[in-house]
Amino acid sequence: MKYDAEVKISLKKGMLNPEAATIQRALALLDYQVENTSTVDVIKFSIEGQDTGLVKEEVDEMCQRLLCNPVIHDYQIKISPKEE
Repeated sequence: MKYDAEVKISLKKGMLNPEAATIQRALALLDYQVENTSTVDVIKFSIEGQDTGLVKEEVDEMCQRLLCNPVIHDYQIKISPKEE
């Protein structure tokens, strides 16, 4: 069975986020006052597996081995059956 996987990756609280700081300063220059700016990377892909639980375990392993650095990143995984 095919599944759609979505992984949202963000920096852990307390980690410096220069990209978010730059966005916040640029918005301030355009007269938009925003606070607590953060950035999130979203990775989407399709994957085959026997069931949702096994697919989620495999995607979690992908996150820890390649997609993010668990020391500085938090991540959320969403798995859903692929609509055909």
